[in-house]
Amino acid sequence: MSAVALTVNGKAVTGDVDPRTLLVQFLREDLRLTGTHVGCDTSQCGACVVHIDGKAVKACTVFVWQIEGANVTTIEGLAEPNGPLHPMQEAFREHHGLQCGYCTPGMIMTAVDMVNRKGNDLDDPTIRHELEGNLCRCTGYHNIVKAIAAGAKAMAKGHAQHQT
Repeated sequence: MSAVALTVNGKAVTGDVDPRTLLVQFLREDLRLTGTHVGCDTSQCGACVVHIDGKAVKACTVFVWQIEGANVTTIEGLAEPNGPLHPMQEAFREHHGLQCGYCTPGMIMTAVDMVNRKGNDLDDPTIRHELEGNLCRCTGYHNIVKAIAAGAKAMAKGHAQHQT
């Protein structure tokens, strides 16, 4: 077992883990943060996307020991506790960017990272290209793309503190 210490959603966490423990396993099984989903076990679907030190990463591709001391944000930490939804979460709700919801946390985390890297004025081709690592089996992506464009604009309207 290896001791690990990191910050998850603004809180210091520690644990003793097998060196083979993936970040997605640690989040779901040890910390009970089940918003980060396991969809494919092959790093193809993007359901497990979280932010590590502000960048979108598939949590199924990282061993916990590799990110010792890092700052991790999951879907549960995107909005303030007991506060309103993050603008991107609200945009997904408003624009019906989800059906079953399984891919939604990873889509939202990818979308926030996309805005942080590409800016608040995103066109459809850019959004679709940036989503290539995220799979949805329900929506056909049309409403997801609309939601991300709207969420990007909403993030520009005084919500900079939410950009994780």
